[in-house]
Amino acid sequence: MTRSFSVDSLKPLRRDASRGVTVRFQCTLGVRIAPLSFKTDPPLLSPEVPIILPPSPPSSPPKQERTRQDGYVLRRDLHNRLDAYVYRLMANTSDPGGSNPSLQNYAITASAVKLASLGLITCISLLGNTVLSVLVLKDSSLHKAPYYFLLDLCVADIIRSAVCFPFVMISINSGSVWSYSIISCKIIAFMAVLFCFHIAFLLFCVSVTRYMAIAHHRFYSKRMTLWTCVAVICMVWTLSVAMAFPPVFDVGTYKFIREEEQCIFEHRYVKANDTLGFMLMLAVIVATTHVVYIKMLCFVYDHRKMKPAQLVPAISQNWTFHGPGATGQAAANWIAGFGRGPTPPTLVGIRQASHNANRRLLVLDEFKMEKRIGKMYYMITLAFLLFWAPYIVSCYIRVFVKGNALPQVYLTAAVWLTFAQAGANPIICFIFNKELRMRFRACLPCCLTTQTPMEPYCVI
Repeated sequence: MTRSFSVDSLKPLRRDASRGVTVRFQCTLGVRIAPLSFKTDPPLLSPEVPIILPPSPPSSPPKQERTRQDGYVLRRDLHNRLDAYVYRLMANTSDPGGSNPSLQNYAITASAVKLASLGLITCISLLGNTVLSVLVLKDSSLHKAPYYFLLDLCVADIIRSAVCFPFVMISINSGSVWSYSIISCKIIAFMAVLFCFHIAFLLFCVSVTRYMAIAHHRFYSKRMTLWTCVAVICMVWTLSVAMAFPPVFDVGTYKFIREEEQCIFEHRYVKANDTLGFMLMLAVIVATTHVVYIKMLCFVYDHRKMKPAQLVPAISQNWTFHGPGATGQAAANWIAGFGRGPTPPTLVGIRQASHNANRRLLVLDEFKMEKRIGKMYYMITLAFLLFWAPYIVSCYIRVFVKGNALPQVYLTAAVWLTFAQAGANPIICFIFNKELRMRFRACLPCCLTTQTPMEPYCVI
């Protein structure tokens, strides 16, 4: 008994946007002739090209009682062999014996540019995030709540750059083909989506802590300890895993997308799509984060004018002075060592006013520091939005617009911007955080200059 599977049940339509090739299949299992019809603009091959598929490995003839699992494995095997042959066919269209050598040169140049740019992004991300992580761990003055979150962000970017990006480079070098198993593709896609949701959830939690640090500083300073930060980070990772794990069980399929050169969500039309909920969740998180920062900005704007310090004049109960300037003269005598008894009320008022002024200056310095850290984190959040916005827009277009044809250049640029976000965070941190720059210079041997001690001097 011979079983035939129509490719309509697998993939009725394949499209290579870079070459404008539309391919349709109709084939059977075994060594059979499969007519391949396609349309090109301009035409690259003849309209009808017969392709002989390789024979399946020898096996026992299928039985009537074949299970659904066996049928799934059989269809998947046919699907993989068709993928390999279609790609080889498209690759052979630019051979010297074929037709257009300029198309071949364009493909080689595009692959070289992709590899060079992604390699540069990977190096910058690994170097910058590693330096920032070591700086936070080494310097005890940076052992604070906002820098604990920054450390977690750097570690996530390091893992993403070291694990996910090399597989993208391998797929580019292999001609936009995934050379590994389906399980490995799902693992890499799971990690890519995990780190995307991780940074979104983490930036949202950081925005809430920044608002607490500005609006409720006393509560923040008492409650935001090391273990509180650990609890928040664990919650962020748990939510990220919950969002990225369901597609492993085909709830929103993870697949290798040839146009994106990576394993990621397969975004289909809305009637056959189950990834829309994940994209909406990501958009809601980013929008809510910006709402929190806007609320914090409104609070700072409303409280930008502080009340002037009011000094309460000293009231004398035990001292009695007569004549003009007697109070000031008595205070001067007491400072010179000629006075006895308690401190004059005038000096008590001065000391209390000085102490209150110092406390007020200390609180003002902490407030300014929290504002600087909040500005740094908002720039990271804004960069995340700018780097991911083109890709999210392309995902929504593929979901809501049926039969869309996004330009390959736009899709490639959008994907590469998401990669660049991992390397942009350390640069933003060093630009918008003066304290990090000072600590970094202090760690560099070339910046360690010996200062000559100042000689004491006396003014007569």
